[in-house]
Amino acid sequence: MDFSNKTVIVTGAASGIGKATAQAFSRAGANVVLSDWHERALREAEQELPRERTHAVVADVGDAGQARHIVDEALQRFGDLHVVFNNAGILVEGKLEETSEEDWDKIFRVNVAGVFHVSKAALPHLKKRKGCIVNTASVSGIGGDKGMAAYDAVKGAVANLTRAMAIDSGRDGVRVNAVCPTLTRTGMTEPMQHDPQTLKNFIARIPLGRVGEPEDIAKAVLLLASDHAGFITGVNLPVDGGLSASNGQPLFEGEG
Repeated sequence: MDFSNKTVIVTGAASGIGKATAQAFSRAGANVVLSDWHERALREAEQELPRERTHAVVADVGDAGQARHIVDEALQRFGDLHVVFNNAGILVEGKLEETSEEDWDKIFRVNVAGVFHVSKAALPHLKKRKGCIVNTASVSGIGGDKGMAAYDAVKGAVANLTRAMAIDSGRDGVRVNAVCPTLTRTGMTEPMQHDPQTLKNFIARIPLGRVGEPEDIAKAVLLLASDHAGFITGVNLPVDGGLSASNGQPLFEGEG
């Protein structure tokens, strides 16, 4: 997949899925604008990519003005915009009654309002180039989890926002899709990775027998952003090793 002469914005680019995807776009020839609110990690990620095709913007996507600034910086630095990967997000665990109002508001501000703000700022420019948007939803946005009320709520919102944006933007030539990862080896999921029983339970449920790597998700993002997916829009694509193929019934004894 060739993204030469195309400009891509990646939010949440300082680590994990965002960093791996920024690297993949860069290897494919794109100009990459990395954004994150963790300045030190963002600068380190920037240093790993070609200077002439890379630009970093420290920003909080939950703030409309800062989201517009990301888009403005991309246009000023590279003169155009073709792809937006809305990946910035945080994790809040707990049942509904265990979730504070502060955490509820914060996760919606970052995970949902962030997609809204960046997409709204980018769409006029994407329409000019028949570009595309890829969002990071989750398998938690297409089915529920135990003890993940706020996270399931925001990822469900992103999944359906993806569908709505695809319907509204299709006649303008802008495609909108989302990737829906399962447990992926990132800093955000370290507590789950380091809990042996949780990790065992996940692997038992995943037909391919392993959890995701950031590079697995990055490959799917590039596919959805590429011309190979030119007739695909409004899709929430599970990138989960087959996890969502299950109907949820318990394993038979001895399986896994």
